Amino acid sequence: MSNGGIIGPVQNPQRGSVTTSFTSSGTYTSPGFGPGQADYLVVAGGAGASKGTSGVTYGGAGGGGGTVANSTTLVSGTPYTVTVGSGGAGATAGATNGSAGSNSEFSVSTAGGGVFGNANGNGGASGTPQSNAGVVKSVVTGGGGGGAGGAGSTTTGGAGSSSSISGSSVNYGGGGGGSDDGTSGSGTDGGGNGASGNNVAGNGTANRGGGGGSTRAENPNNAGSGGSGIVVVKQNQATPTFESAPGVWSLSEQYNYKKAGQWTATQTISVDYLVVAGGGGGGGEDGGGGGAGGFITSFPGGTKISIELNSSIPITVGAGGAGSIVGVSTIGVSGSPSIFSTITSAGGGYGGGGGVPGSSGGSGGGRSGNDPGAAHAGNTPPVSPPQGNPGGLASASASVYGSGGGGGSGSAAGNGTASVGGNGGSGSANSITGCSVTYAGGGGGATFIGGTAGTGGSGGGGNGLAGPVSPAPGTEAGSGTVNTGGGGGGGAGQGGEGGAGGSGIVIVRAPSTASIGAAPGTNTVTTLPAPAGGCKVATFTVSGTLTT
Repeated sequence: MSNGGIIGPVQNPQRGSVTTSFTSSGTYTSPGFGPGQADYLVVAGGAGASKGTSGVTYGGAGGGGGTVANSTTLVSGTPYTVTVGSGGAGATAGATNGSAGSNSEFSVSTAGGGVFGNANGNGGASGTPQSNAGVVKSVVTGGGGGGAGGAGSTTTGGAGSSSSISGSSVNYGGGGGGSDDGTSGSGTDGGGNGASGNNVAGNGTANRGGGGGSTRAENPNNAGSGGSGIVVVKQNQATPTFESAPGVWSLSEQYNYKKAGQWTATQTISVDYLVVAGGGGGGGEDGGGGGAGGFITSFPGGTKISIELNSSIPITVGAGGAGSIVGVSTIGVSGSPSIFSTITSAGGGYGGGGGVPGSSGGSGGGRSGNDPGAAHAGNTPPVSPPQGNPGGLASASASVYGSGGGGGSGSAAGNGTASVGGNGGSGSANSITGCSVTYAGGGGGATFIGGTAGTGGSGGGGNGLAGPVSPAPGTEAGSGTVNTGGGGGGGAGQGGEGGAGGSGIVIVRAPSTASIGAAPGTNTVTTLPAPAGGCKVATFTVSGTLTT
């Protein structure tokens, strides 16, 4: 029977949602369309970490800010105060505590700031309402901070709390990483990494409420500060024009909304990705090579991720870690993570130096010459398939004392021997851009006196140096290649400095029908020719924003 051109029961079109993010305090006013029903997320500031007590212990890491997710009804035209909590400052002197994070508030909800890590080595708890515990110190180890999603674990910060209110799943309020003489503990979900030796501790990520990473009293650098919080308000059915309908449309309605440009049939697109973190810095004084940054990709043949149309997605490109510096530190610095949507690749581990161990990471750093011990692990934290491989072992045979290379995404590093430094692990080739490029090679290991230094792995790994240093102390080993995530080479004995790790890269490949943008202008969007079918490729060489 004819029903006037209507296919099934007609349901009235709805207005779309309006999402407003506050990265600093302000005032929210309802747009005035729709019923005024809103979902919101409140994240408090993360806490700062401490520097510990001289000769006794490493400091405790800062706890992540508390998180509150709730719903409310807003009155049109009424201003609502929004308070975004700041992150607590990290300690600047030994035997002092960090500072607590500040509260964030919206409507009737308050998220409590993270609790500071103390100088006795105890990690701070996450803020209220979660109040997940930080780690109580063990011997000289500074404990990780608690996160909004879970307690800390040894030197690792507690997990954050996940929310998709902004359109992509993001974890907020992770705990900062603790530290001890051999380990720079990992911050989690926006928490800063801890710092062993004289490395630089990480700050919590801004507007994610992460806790700061801790360090020791003798470190010349400050302990990590907490990251600021955020408030996100998503008001339902609040756009000025009708954008969607929950049910079936009449033919005339379809025609009219299509003609007006208000027919939105597709809400998401599926994209491939490549996310490579920054490589670790090489150690000095017969240093191990830096580990490559973590390498995670869906291309080719992996599981794509869906992202919303008409959205802005933050992209983080991890920096490479600094190499060792004569007179400051014999060990390198870990690389920084790279982030796209729900994907986070871990920074490469730093190379050991002068008998001080290196660290684990996306790929592990190499052991320093004459430093016995197990290989520094890759694929830390673990993902499947693995994002990296372990660093190499060192030789105890005089006088070359070959150091281990840094691990690569494609293979484990070579071990040092009585005559050579270990080669860096190989990287991994990928053609997501339409051309085959190799990423994430490990740095080569050094020697103390004589012998042959290790070479950097394919994919941007820096070469190591053979000792003794010539022409003068301070000569630097090869650095990892920029935007490959390659590890830095190990510095030679008797005054050599490690090479810096290469910065990471993030690449997103969308279908030909998609319209995407990349900011700032340093980043690019290209259209691939056949046979790729006109796919759009956004390449991020620096942190920025993907728009769809």
